[in-house]
Amino acid sequence: MDNNPQVNNPLHGITLEAILNHLVVQYGWEEMGSRVNIKCFNDNPSIKSSLTFLRKTPWAREKVERMYLKSRK
Repeated sequence: MDNNPQVNNPLHGITLEAILNHLVVQYGWEEMGSRVNIKCFNDNPSIKSSLTFLRKTPWAREKVERMYLKSRK
């Protein structure tokens, strides 16, 4: 029996804040906003406002997590 179901999850142990910081460095807000068209990336973007929105919006968080995983390949 597997005691750690997260072992195959590539996002395990990575905070949403760390994901956002990586993406901002890699792409910048403008590119992020064109890839995932959400207001918190396109209108006065900040880590804080993005965290607040993404924690409440599962579909947007999934898109951001996918963008992060693609950026790591």
